[in-house]
Amino acid sequence: MHDDELLTVREVMARLRLGRSTVYDLIRSRRLSSLTIGRCRRIPARAVRDYIANELEAAA
Repeated sequence: MHDDELLTVREVMARLRLGRSTVYDLIRSRRLSSLTIGRCRRIPARAVRDYIANELEAAA
């Protein structure tokens, strides 16, 4: 996974093993960064890694 790679919501769901509404909740709460291109929502791969790192820090 490259830092500049843009993932779909479905790809993030698969990588994090979360449901669609949970991924959108993370986006709405700004815990997971995303951008909109036209009508498509994309999540930078770096944002997924940052989210995981932040969750691991919070759990420690």
